[in-house]
Amino acid sequence: VGERTREGNDLYMEMKESGVINEKNIAESKVALVYGQMNEPPGARMRVRLTALTMAEYFRDVNEQDVLLFIDNIFRFVQAGSEVSALLGRMPSAVGYQPTLSTEMGSLQERITSTKEGSITSIQAVYV
Repeated sequence: VGERTREGNDLYMEMKESGVINEKNIAESKVALVYGQMNEPPGARMRVRLTALTMAEYFRDVNEQDVLLFIDNIFRFVQAGSEVSALLGRMPSAVGYQPTLSTEMGSLQERITSTKEGSITSIQAVYV
């Protein structure tokens, strides 16, 4: 999961050249990339992490794979949630975050887990 498509394009090209992404037989690829650009509406930016996590769960549960989920940048998820909350007219907490922050973050984090089919391990970058 990333927010900068230029850097994402560079990463995509490097993965393609190294064989991690196989365009001729996409089923043999070892990566799925999901982007939520900063110029997109906050609702879309907030949902992109959940989209990526749903994909990771599919790879874990259906394909029975171990998955590494890299989220760059988890703070943008929080920031987008705060913007959505403000648009909905919710009163922010004393430090300015949405009142639903713990629920939103919890619903994301609790899905990152191991099952008997496979596992999801997550690395989450935080840039403020």
